[in-house]
Amino acid sequence: MTQTSRIRLLQMDAVVGDFDANLQKLADAAEAARNEGVAIIVAPELALTGYPPEDLLLRPALIDKLNASESRLCEISRGITLLVGAPSELARESGAWDLGNNSARPASLWNSLLVYKDGVRVTAYHKQSLPNYQVFDERRYFVAGSLPQVCEIDGVRIGLLVCEDVWVPDIVEATCKLGVDFIVVVNASPFAENKVFERHEHLKHRALSNHVPIAYVNLVGGQDELIFDGGSFAVSREGQVIAQANFFSEDTLDIVWDGSDLTGQRIEDVPSSDWMLYQALVTGVRDYFAKTGFKKAVLGLSGGIDSALTLAVAVDALGSENVHAVMMPYLYTADISVTDAERQARILGCEFSIVPIEPMVREFMQTLNPFFEGHPVDTTEENLQSRCRGVLLMALSNKTGALVLTTGNKSEMAVGYATLYGDMAGGYAVLKDVWKTRVYDLARFVNRDGEVIPERVITRPPSAELAPGQEDSHSLPPYDRLDTMLSLYIESDLSPQEIIESGFDPSEVKRMCRLVDINEYKRRQSAVGPRVTVRGFGRDRRYPIANRWSF
Repeated sequence: MTQTSRIRLLQMDAVVGDFDANLQKLADAAEAARNEGVAIIVAPELALTGYPPEDLLLRPALIDKLNASESRLCEISRGITLLVGAPSELARESGAWDLGNNSARPASLWNSLLVYKDGVRVTAYHKQSLPNYQVFDERRYFVAGSLPQVCEIDGVRIGLLVCEDVWVPDIVEATCKLGVDFIVVVNASPFAENKVFERHEHLKHRALSNHVPIAYVNLVGGQDELIFDGGSFAVSREGQVIAQANFFSEDTLDIVWDGSDLTGQRIEDVPSSDWMLYQALVTGVRDYFAKTGFKKAVLGLSGGIDSALTLAVAVDALGSENVHAVMMPYLYTADISVTDAERQARILGCEFSIVPIEPMVREFMQTLNPFFEGHPVDTTEENLQSRCRGVLLMALSNKTGALVLTTGNKSEMAVGYATLYGDMAGGYAVLKDVWKTRVYDLARFVNRDGEVIPERVITRPPSAELAPGQEDSHSLPPYDRLDTMLSLYIESDLSPQEIIESGFDPSEVKRMCRLVDINEYKRRQSAVGPRVTVRGFGRDRRYPIANRWSF
């Protein structure tokens, strides 16, 4: 490296399991870098396999693919230095094998940062801090590395870290003690609201504490419920952000080692929290469809705010020509709901159908009358309406190949205000991790440049319209209060008593916490959806369904 060598951070969308496509992205990036005089390209954590590969890492065939990729990675690195995240096989490098249950399976893998230069693997650093909390389950698959690592490239000493390592002060300090000019950390860091600022502040502190520049490259794109926002950046040894990539798109960010510090020319603005959250939802839908092969979506458009926001996200993610909105009115559906649903579909230019469910409900009720005789009307009849709608949407899905998008929000999912095999029926739950208060924020954000969601949908009292005169406020506290209580209980793990002591009504708190606890069985059966908070209803919240826990 010369005194003004360029380093390129390759913010890429790596598809889990698609070795060929991921290798081709690396090859294309290397070719462009060589042509543009870039000395080093740095790809994210597990860029070779995509993140997280989960139990694919337990398959012997994946090890074969890893080994087969070695020659390709060497070839890609000719005339350049390539730093790329990938699993590396502990057995091959150490000679250790586990012959327990499967003699064909290697003992373990490392989560590694591999360094190639001019067609040769120079070194490999193995991630030391394996996260095993929230959405992370790395100790199931990887063995932790135990040593800091510095790679010297043309006289420049580069400290190597992988994601969680940079959050552990001792690991950063041990790396710096080896004598480094700057640190490169490769990441697969999922999106959560306001997390970008946490990353910035942490790396600024690490840089200042150790007087070392740090380059941070992140994965981008959606993978099942995880959303990676990109936002790769670099900080100087004084803790100043000197380069910032875009968010939610593949991007390259060039920085320069000038002999004493990292410098950069491009600093993209960090968008608003509403933009970030909305784009996370769009990315989740877009990539789930792209990576699973679905082309079209169908959803129930009720005239309410949740389905209205879901439709807006779907159209932005997939294009209006690939979205079918279906209004399914019943006796309790207000005329304005039908009008507003049709108006929004017309504004967005997507296919719109009206399919009344009264005949279906009537037939079901006639069949069930002998069993219902002597029982008062209750939520059974309400759920029947919802399940009729679910049957219609799933039939359209089966016949056309369109994936059903469910429309329920996190507040409803928390307290069980959703119908199994009804409005919960579907393949992807767009708002599964979005609190109701944020649904309103995003609806206003969608309308920032003109009406996309009819204003009346945003301003009228929310209602499931499953009974005469029904409004959410008849059975739930105001959503600003409800969401705060739920967030404290679900995301902050506060006890009911602690929530009460923070100023909430005791009976209200106890009722809400009880509703959360008894509806775990519903959430366990819900469709996957994008995780956008610090704790979603998915892989990072694992509560037993059958239990006798009480608060």
